[in-house]
Amino acid sequence: MFSGKSIFILFLSLSVILGSCSKYQKYLKSSDYALKYEKGVEYYEKKDYYRAVGLFEELENIYKGSEKAEKIHYYMAYCYYNQGDNILAGYYFKNFSERYPLSVHREECDYMSAYCSYLNSPVPNLDQAYTYKAIDEMQLFLNKYPKSTRIAECNKIVDDLRYKLEVKSFRASKLYFDIEDYKAAIIALKNGLNDYPDTQFREEILYLTLKSAYLLAENSINIKKAVRYQDTVDEYYNLIAEFPNSIYLKEAKKIFDTSTNKLKK
Repeated sequence: MFSGKSIFILFLSLSVILGSCSKYQKYLKSSDYALKYEKGVEYYEKKDYYRAVGLFEELENIYKGSEKAEKIHYYMAYCYYNQGDNILAGYYFKNFSERYPLSVHREECDYMSAYCSYLNSPVPNLDQAYTYKAIDEMQLFLNKYPKSTRIAECNKIVDDLRYKLEVKSFRASKLYFDIEDYKAAIIALKNGLNDYPDTQFREEILYLTLKSAYLLAENSINIKKAVRYQDTVDEYYNLIAEFPNSIYLKEAKKIFDTSTNKLKK
């Protein structure tokens, strides 16, 4: 059972909410554009971004070409951003820089456009279109503002995005190995190294290339075995040249010994 005090508080809360909604609807329908703008800024400063952007959307075309248009566009970008709509926010930030190239907020909006693309970048197993987009935008920002205070942060973000691409590439290559398509695995692993020569998976990739070459040789017809065992030996030397104390050395040495013995027969 609710007490009389609880019912009163609930009624009072509902009255405040309904009164607030009623006021907001009044502002939305108002033809007093100055009032709409004032209340939009007021809602924005109170972090009520949903209501703020609702009012700013009404004013976007009204103030087009005026000084207030720049402020409205700026507010709208952050309204969408603070609501978690990074696609719309990114669009507005990018559009702001193009529309107001002399604005004091241009650098900030160029960065935020790239940052929104970064936030839209998905986990490695999904399509990485936004990852590539974010890298391109961050690189453009770095080139455009070489003295920006955001340089270190941009570089870290680019590193994070590239790592995501490395992970995707490595997982795709390893999948070929796991399904025993060793020829495709070798091609994919080597392509991955060409694309990401500094990858932290380099040692494992070299080992998997060696093992794929060996298993490909083992499963080959006789006429192809010699060439493929020789490829295996070459891959062994590639591994130990870079990682003489590799964690895979024991297994790699077994593969090497088996392959050299096969070549002697």
